[in-house]
Amino acid sequence: MKIAFKAGDPAKHACDLLLVPVFGAALKGRALDLDAALGGLAGRCLTQGDLGTSAGATLLLPIAGGLKASRVLLFQCGEDGALEGLREGLAAAFSAACKSPAKSLACLLSDGTAAGFDAAVLTEETVLAAHYARYRFHRYLKTAKPVAAASLALLQSGRAGAAQQKALTRAEALAKGIALTRTLGDEPGNVCHPTYLAKEAQRIAKAHSTVKVEVLSEAEMKRLGMGAFLAVSAGSAQPGKLIVLRYSGGARNAAPHVLVGKGITFDTGGISLKPGPGMDEMKYDMCGAASVLGTLSAVAEAQLPVNVIGVIAAAENMPSGVATRPGDIVKTMSGQTVEILNTDAEGRLVLCDALTYAERFKPASVVDIATLTGAAVIALGSPATALYANNDDLASALLEAGEGTGDRAWRMPLWEAYQKQLKSNFADMANIGGREAGSVTAACFLARFTKAYPWAHLDIAGSAWRTGADKGATGRPVRLLMRYLEAQCV
Repeated sequence: MKIAFKAGDPAKHACDLLLVPVFGAALKGRALDLDAALGGLAGRCLTQGDLGTSAGATLLLPIAGGLKASRVLLFQCGEDGALEGLREGLAAAFSAACKSPAKSLACLLSDGTAAGFDAAVLTEETVLAAHYARYRFHRYLKTAKPVAAASLALLQSGRAGAAQQKALTRAEALAKGIALTRTLGDEPGNVCHPTYLAKEAQRIAKAHSTVKVEVLSEAEMKRLGMGAFLAVSAGSAQPGKLIVLRYSGGARNAAPHVLVGKGITFDTGGISLKPGPGMDEMKYDMCGAASVLGTLSAVAEAQLPVNVIGVIAAAENMPSGVATRPGDIVKTMSGQTVEILNTDAEGRLVLCDALTYAERFKPASVVDIATLTGAAVIALGSPATALYANNDDLASALLEAGEGTGDRAWRMPLWEAYQKQLKSNFADMANIGGREAGSVTAACFLARFTKAYPWAHLDIAGSAWRTGADKGATGRPVRLLMRYLEAQCV
């Protein structure tokens, strides 16, 4: 979608569909001027209660009257200054627009129509909503119907300022990274395997001179002593890969911020086989890895002045005659041993070796992102990502980034009292801690490998994809991570 600022009278802008925001019960700002050209039609519809006041409601006016736009879509954003309502309104408006035959869109939002928002915020939110609504994963459909909307004009009274232009550029980069994350998540497991992820990393590096990639083979991981990682990939014909992307945008000697992504490209559970119903969704078990690739792509596209390293632990968890068995004991790269009581608790096994590997970068911070536990879904559902951290400043920075973007996280306990659940009679630890507090004990397991640096763990099992009729990857938590990394720029 081509997006550009357009100055001038919105009533004279020709387009197929004009999107007009409503805040509360009445039109405000330039929307009032626009309604004058409509002969007061929009105002009368609001007075009659045709739109309502709940954020996310939309109302199509089929005849635009005195406008050059063919049609007008009113969308409700709730009260002035409510960012969540603005996002709901924009999401609903662009969802409706992208389902319509309209090819050219225009939106009356980019220069402060809404009280309580500056123009840069409005620009970013509008651009992200437009791109998000336009996303489709139809590459395997023989008769896929493409989205008609090809252009979006951001209508405003004057020329866009530097802050708005910067917001547009940033939002376009972020939208591209989110779309990449969604696409990788939606790809089937027979296509998106560890080697595919490695090639995707190389594609990003080819597109950006600031990104370098290294891919470690199973033989190299064996020499490093990554016994936990290799225990997961042992049962699959697809070889595991440790993928390392280095983005150099900051000072040469500045410590990097490391993102570690769980990349289980398909998770059968291994010998501890999962139930059949819903197993198709286990292609999404690599969404942590996808979010790292999406974030690195966005960071490079936006040319952020910060150093970032992405480490992706990519493997497929399959049952076979050579697969790891429940009760097997493996030695991790850290030297600690693990009794594998359940082969379906595999994410923490690939991550623990990846987290140990991250020490060599002498990181300023390490954040791992993983669809780690169903327990996180039970605890928080889909609105919030579960956050664990061994550093309060890092936790606060991530929480703040989540609140600022609407890609929220909620901090969970990482208390020593939970560690006893990981006790094993035969190894330094077990890979599961029993039925109680499953998300917490998984984080406690990872914490044993992160004592050398500030670390946070994002369990995105509830937020990385939607299930049911609207099944698909969400692209979270790319926006949270991008905001966090922006805050680290100096």
